[in-house]
Amino acid sequence: MTTLLPGEGVRFRVWAPIRKKVEAVVDGRRFPLERESDGYFSGVVKSATAGSLYHFRLDDEDRLYPDPESRFQPEGPHGPSQVIDPAAYKWNDSTWHGPRPRGQVVYEMHLGTFTPEGTWNAARAELPELASVGITMVEVMPIAEFSGRWGWGYDGVALFAPTRLYGAPDDARRFIDEAHSLGLAVILDVVYNHLGPDGNYLNAYTNEFFTDRFENDWGESIDFSRKEVREFYLRNAVYWIEEYHFDGLRLDATQDIHDLSDEHILAALSKRVRKASGQRAVFIVAENEPQDTALIRNYGLDAMWNDDFHHSALVALTGRNEAYYSDYKGTPQEFVSTAKYGYLYQGQLYSWQEKRRGTPTFGLEPWNFVAFLQNHDQVANTAYGERPNTLANPALYRAMTVFLLLAPATPMLFQGQEFGATTPFLFFCDHRQDLCDQVRAGRAKFLAQFPSLAQPAVQKTLPDPGDPAVFRGSKLDFGERERNQATYDLHKDLLRLRREDPVFSNVHRGGMDGAVLSHHVFALRYFNAEHGDRLLIVNTGADLHLNPAPEPLLAPPLGSQWKVLFSSEHPKYGGAGTFPPDTDENWRIAGYSALALAPAPFETNEHASSR
Repeated sequence: MTTLLPGEGVRFRVWAPIRKKVEAVVDGRRFPLERESDGYFSGVVKSATAGSLYHFRLDDEDRLYPDPESRFQPEGPHGPSQVIDPAAYKWNDSTWHGPRPRGQVVYEMHLGTFTPEGTWNAARAELPELASVGITMVEVMPIAEFSGRWGWGYDGVALFAPTRLYGAPDDARRFIDEAHSLGLAVILDVVYNHLGPDGNYLNAYTNEFFTDRFENDWGESIDFSRKEVREFYLRNAVYWIEEYHFDGLRLDATQDIHDLSDEHILAALSKRVRKASGQRAVFIVAENEPQDTALIRNYGLDAMWNDDFHHSALVALTGRNEAYYSDYKGTPQEFVSTAKYGYLYQGQLYSWQEKRRGTPTFGLEPWNFVAFLQNHDQVANTAYGERPNTLANPALYRAMTVFLLLAPATPMLFQGQEFGATTPFLFFCDHRQDLCDQVRAGRAKFLAQFPSLAQPAVQKTLPDPGDPAVFRGSKLDFGERERNQATYDLHKDLLRLRREDPVFSNVHRGGMDGAVLSHHVFALRYFNAEHGDRLLIVNTGADLHLNPAPEPLLAPPLGSQWKVLFSSEHPKYGGAGTFPPDTDENWRIAGYSALALAPAPFETNEHASSR
């Protein structure tokens, strides 16, 4: 990585163990670098300064290569690297203490489609609105430089260079600085399981970066047993914390981060990032399909995405349980279990994979699990990028939103979800033609795991990931904030209740229990001796008259009666109205609804004695 030496030029340093000679080519001039004993080459170029463009020439080849640790690629991954002064930006967040792990509301954002402009600066202008909704943490999808004019970011190749597509490096810093001023944390989605197929020049410098010892769903596996490779990724993780003040990381597809070292790379990363953050708290969350809780217990991560929550909810919302949804029924038992234990699969047989899946979660806190109804993958894993709110019964979707936002887990919203966005989110990329053809075929094959999407009539209508219209069509329409005001109010009011209610805001392990009331109704009881219990009732089906009601969790605290704190069927949210469920005819629970209840004193002694 380059080091700017004030008044003395720039020090260039690169690891190229298979090369005998390396030159820095700065602003068109060649400067030889000295070989060090460990495969590195380094040297100072006095004429170089911030803004200088440079390449590396390897063994007198005609071709020039970008810096593997470039801080910026102004012309994309194939062009020259640029010297950046990381100290030039003057931060204003000295009083920011970082995010605590409990109490977060995460918001997944793709910068290219979040606003019409698709830039850091445009997204920054929307931060006050997100803060007003009740979001506490923005999770930015990958920003490492990748090829093409648009993409999800998971095929990054210049891991230290924020892509030029969203603006300059200091634009990213301004975004994070502004977020901190509003009380918003910002974490970065990073991809440490592979590199993209176009623009990765690491093999020009070394043949020791990748390994074929492990299977990998995305490409060549990274060889974390190699000290220099290990340090490359640890430096990258620290880099985003130190130079950009990110508040943590989201680690993509950690099941494909393979390491047999005595200390797993993820454990080392967690230690290094926390040390680099100093007194500031950081939040590290992982995606892990096998649901291996060792990432939290042994490696020191804070949280993990909970696919089980999503899959069960989607089956309830849509009635479809094909492909990887086939091990879920969307039943009240599943919702009670995921609220209490996080993962549903903790070592049982998982039929879709024909093997056991998951590990125990006992002893972990509710906030260790990130629950969601939408994310970038799951919305895109439909034929046409449809969001579940466009597929489900509106009343049922409102009820499931209440469950998501009042359940004990850490909730996550996908961009636009808070105002009921109806714009799709599709898979899109922009590669050279041969890669585009491969991606299009691969995407169609992936979606064909769903029998309904494998039909020829559907396959030939699937959107082309390389079509510019697919990218443009995935951009949010902020006009829907006003057009979908009822949905927007639903999310705002729920997040306010979650934040301000002394019980919903403070649920710990063992502080909640649940019960199945019927084949489509369940109840969650939140225990709190100081402020009184709360009761959440969710009905995913038709009206229920529960008589008799032999379930102790329904009983109000001694000397109290239940009052309605929140109802998904309030007319403000587009509902049909709500009645108190605990009636003289026993419990009546409206169909496709969710109610949050709190204890209140009886109005008269006569009522109290009649109970």
